[in-house]
Amino acid sequence: MSNEFSSLYPAWSRRRFLQTTLAASALATGLAACGSRKTDTVRLGWGLGGLPLLAKERGQFEKTLAKDDIKVEWIGPFPNHAPSLQAVTGGSADFSFGGSTTPALAAMIAGSPLVFTNFCVVDPRSTAIIARDGSGIDRVEDLAGKSVAVNRSGLGEFLVVAALEKHKVDRNAVKFVYLNPPDAAPAFSQGKVDAWSMWSPGVDIARANYKGHTIFLEGRDLDFQIDFNSYVTTRKFAADNASLVKAVNAAYAQEAKWASEHPAEAEAIAQKQGNYSDEVRDTLTSMKRRYTMHGVGDEPFVQELQKAADWLAARNVLPQKIAVSDYLAKA
Repeated sequence: MSNEFSSLYPAWSRRRFLQTTLAASALATGLAACGSRKTDTVRLGWGLGGLPLLAKERGQFEKTLAKDDIKVEWIGPFPNHAPSLQAVTGGSADFSFGGSTTPALAAMIAGSPLVFTNFCVVDPRSTAIIARDGSGIDRVEDLAGKSVAVNRSGLGEFLVVAALEKHKVDRNAVKFVYLNPPDAAPAFSQGKVDAWSMWSPGVDIARANYKGHTIFLEGRDLDFQIDFNSYVTTRKFAADNASLVKAVNAAYAQEAKWASEHPAEAEAIAQKQGNYSDEVRDTLTSMKRRYTMHGVGDEPFVQELQKAADWLAARNVLPQKIAVSDYLAKA
């Protein structure tokens, strides 16, 4: 496995984006007097990508929370959302690291005492199913009889399910190999799996390092969004620390605004921590990714997440249906 991978791993409208960030700015003022909290320190999960990484490295996030006398501890890095959720459930972190809604929903179904506190939509959506050049896999139909690495009940798995359905390939004709990113990367590079479904920057690194190509791209080939970035805490922590949760949400909204307005700087920070090539960094920079936050009180967004959860349950990515509204922190 390359040094880049071993160190790494672990559209909404502009008008809507501006509305969200303006609301977040308003929320950022006077939080100390709003609600309650039983702690002055918050332990936040982070991974080698996304808003928590940017917040950790830039330092402005901690300064923002310090205005409300809140101290920050960073817990991680986590390679994907599942272990981040386990850390929150086990009590070693207060917030997950902003990962996929699908494993969060799966954990909630399994009985973990978790609630969503905030969501983020990242556009363009760059998660992809890739195969190595020369593998004979050039389209989704070629996956029949092949193996594909995915993270169970996560973004990787659902994208393959959606791709097979769209291209009318029998799901049972494809072998799903359940691997987290640190194990999937060497399996893909060594040819132990035929394809890999992965998000950025991992998928971009794999294409560059292992001479891979895309056969299904979420933002281009999937007509609807089924999975979103999410921040999760325990139900008790949210109830005991309402004002702190609001302060963290507001600080992340400010980080989202900065990242959307400064793509080159944001991708340079991620590259430094991920230790990947300038080629991968430049690819990501060219996307000019935008980060839009949605609170638990955003009813249209919650309805979209409910539709996604129903879709996933109907296809057995989630083991059963779930009412998303039962797992939201109080706004």
